[in-house]
Amino acid sequence: NVCSLSAEHSYSHLIDTLEDGRFKFFNPQKLNDPRYDQLPLSIRVLLEAAIRNCDGFYTKEEDIQNILDWQQQQNKAEVPFSPARVLLQDFTGIPAMVDLAAMRDAVAKHGMDPSLVNPKCPTDLIVDHSLQIDYSKWCDGPNQSQAPSRSTPSRPLSRGGSHCGGQRGSCSKATCSDPPASTAQAPASVQQIENTPLLCPFHLKPWCSKAFKNVNVVPPDVGAVHQVNLEYLSRVIQVSDGFIYPDSVVGTDSHTTMINGLGILGWGVGGIESEAVMLGQPVSLTLPQVVGCKLVGSINPLTTSIDVVLGITKHLRQAGIAGKFVEFFGPGVCQLSAPDRTTIANMCPEYNATVSFFPVDQVTLKHFKKTSDSIRTDFHSKVKLKLFLNWQVIEINLSSMVPYVSGPKRPQDRVAVSSMKEDFQSCLDEKVGFKGFHISKEKQDIRVPFLHCGQEYQLVHGSVVIAAVISCTNNCNPSVMLTAGLLAKKAVEAGLVVKPYIRTSLAPGSGMVTHYLNTSGVLPYFSQLGFEVIGYGCATCVGNTAPLREAVVDAIKQGDLVACGVLSGNRHFEGRLCDCVRANYLASPPLVVAYALAGTVGIDFEKEPLGKEEGKEVYLCDIWPSREEVQQTEEDTVISSIFKDLRGRMEKGNTFWNNVDCPDSVVFPWDHKSTYIRSPSFFSKLVKVTAPQSIENAHVLLFLGDKVTTDHISPAGSIARVSAAAKYLQSKRLTPREFNSYGARRGNDAVMTRGTFASIKLQNRFIGKPGPKTLHIPSGQTLDVFEAAERYQRDSIPLIILAGKDYGSGNSRDWVAKGPYLLGVRAVIAESFEKLHKNQLVGMGIMPLQFLPDQNADSLELSGKERFTITLPDSLSPRQQLAVKTSQGKSFFVTALFDTDMDIIFFRHGGHLRYVARTFL
Repeated sequence: NVCSLSAEHSYSHLIDTLEDGRFKFFNPQKLNDPRYDQLPLSIRVLLEAAIRNCDGFYTKEEDIQNILDWQQQQNKAEVPFSPARVLLQDFTGIPAMVDLAAMRDAVAKHGMDPSLVNPKCPTDLIVDHSLQIDYSKWCDGPNQSQAPSRSTPSRPLSRGGSHCGGQRGSCSKATCSDPPASTAQAPASVQQIENTPLLCPFHLKPWCSKAFKNVNVVPPDVGAVHQVNLEYLSRVIQVSDGFIYPDSVVGTDSHTTMINGLGILGWGVGGIESEAVMLGQPVSLTLPQVVGCKLVGSINPLTTSIDVVLGITKHLRQAGIAGKFVEFFGPGVCQLSAPDRTTIANMCPEYNATVSFFPVDQVTLKHFKKTSDSIRTDFHSKVKLKLFLNWQVIEINLSSMVPYVSGPKRPQDRVAVSSMKEDFQSCLDEKVGFKGFHISKEKQDIRVPFLHCGQEYQLVHGSVVIAAVISCTNNCNPSVMLTAGLLAKKAVEAGLVVKPYIRTSLAPGSGMVTHYLNTSGVLPYFSQLGFEVIGYGCATCVGNTAPLREAVVDAIKQGDLVACGVLSGNRHFEGRLCDCVRANYLASPPLVVAYALAGTVGIDFEKEPLGKEEGKEVYLCDIWPSREEVQQTEEDTVISSIFKDLRGRMEKGNTFWNNVDCPDSVVFPWDHKSTYIRSPSFFSKLVKVTAPQSIENAHVLLFLGDKVTTDHISPAGSIARVSAAAKYLQSKRLTPREFNSYGARRGNDAVMTRGTFASIKLQNRFIGKPGPKTLHIPSGQTLDVFEAAERYQRDSIPLIILAGKDYGSGNSRDWVAKGPYLLGVRAVIAESFEKLHKNQLVGMGIMPLQFLPDQNADSLELSGKERFTITLPDSLSPRQQLAVKTSQGKSFFVTALFDTDMDIIFFRHGGHLRYVARTFL
């Protein structure tokens, strides 16, 4: 409570008042310190938060001096940051709430008041973030018209409900003809499915908002987390007890960085870290270096915001700015709208920056005036901030940007659209690797005919079978979505169609997107091309797409074809969309529509037509809307009334949500029959704190290579019928139709532990081929990873993981650390780590250990079958080198990637959760 502390606050002399006397604030300019004027604006946000939260414990005066001395202390000093709020999406929000509920149980068992366990930092939980597509367009025969697609969230259908096909990429039926409800009934049907009594997680959410203080649950059927954050939760300025201060946020979603486009400092953290912040602990970070990104030049009218995003991403990735703040300035910034900026800011995980910050300016203020709330613009109108001088500046010319896509296997492999046809051909020729598929010359021209709805079609290498406009990166930007909609309109008017076997879908990030697409009149044209609105949330990009038609799958397999998916996300990996779709490209929404119309990625848009109308060839340039047309449509349709309407819907909720039964108890009444949530075992043996013990005679659970992603560690897609998780669910008398997805069962530690390292694309050097298997070294047997870990734990053998470069890259998921912890993994030794994942490992008490420079498992001639002993000293220090000895007599050193003393404290306690729980005892 800032107001109650103001009189005794160490920096009370900095308290200032706005001219109208309504609000107070801490004014760092009253320090009269010349160092302040040299601080980048993003660092000033850190400074203000440190001053306001200075309590002598978590935040000390020394921390404030370190921030003021940023020029000398950057990349050296560790400083705390207390954000204004925490943002939870459902994938990590449910486990976070389950953990807090379990913490209340643990506190109660030790005789303390469980109601003491509450978030101290305001927390928003978004119910509808992740969706599973169960329905798309379909037909029962050649004379049947297409019906609108439907979606269900990634939560279970009721027993006996339709779920076409078993495993992804195959179908158990002759035709995929499960009919959904009508369009008018769709929203109610979705809500009924979400609220079925089988769904314990759904009852947990309203209980959390009722039982916990400082928890706000955004009801379903509103929007995905990053959209809701932009459209509803963002304030720029927060108001509390008569004080105002900059809005800031940490969120359990990699897209949290999007908010920096509005001048709100925020980034993604793991679920464990977010829980610590919720409970009052600041985020500890190394005082970041700040890179100035100077934008110059003019944007080409045909270049979309996504092209600008990918161009900037390429420049920044090459600049080597991992772990740094990027702050934009220069004459080109004013050309970027607020949605443009949020789209650019969203991509900073791709070049490993912590944030991409656009300071508040007139464009930002104009945006917020359109979306109401005068208080948050008032403060910035009165408090003038000087632009900073950048010591490291990257200059980017916006006029150099041309349309790109990225793929076919990695998001960093960009391809100019003008070179797409030639590049795909080279991918067919190249050996299997990051881009190549190694298709022999004699098989590259193969055409495979198949029947779909009574009509014959042909598939070739490069045929598009999935085209998805999905709810990240793009949908926050009206200009990009309107470009796609206007393109669809002109395509329909030109007589062009999308082949019916292509799995098309449109998953807007929120109802606002649907609103302005409908208001502008382009939504029906999307529908006519097969891009039906399937719901609001993540879908195709996380593998939650319905299986392809059996005839399509058979044709792909028959010809060993490199079929393609095109989606408007910000991340993809081989096989992520569908097992049989090997090539996946990221593209802007209008290009997703364009490639769907073409039916292939092997097309030169400048020289080859999309189709013909009355014998006349229609080229992409004939139907591509002008920048002026898009901007005029945006101005006419994206107005403040849309935002106000959405706010009303969020605050009102919906009938089904408002009527969900909510337990009235201080501790959550766990349903022990539930296979969706259960109380995890993170809080055993809480009372005694002992120094970490050395790891002695550990076996290697997995011997991995480079680029192990969070998809490999903790897949979020469907549960395979032959997996360890499937065996567990079958033991609970569930049928494969009822397995649902790992994401839906993220509140059940038994399922998620069994799902850890369950990816079919996991490359374990012990096995030699992809799959979720490993070698149980004592017996020599090849087992599921979980079964092997279970045997090791039964024999009290500690475990480690050996890995290569970029271990843990990908989207933030807290189970990528919780799962290995419950498998018994004590340490991961890798060449390098994704920073966010490294922090997650620390947060669960797992040591991230890095090989010394120029060393790796191969150079040290490690087979992985040795036993490893890692010696820990009585006292650890950040970045300390530790000795590792093997049973074969080899010795080497590794660096313990504890960046701060706080990291070491968390490790000593066995992770964030156990540390926080002990504060209540």
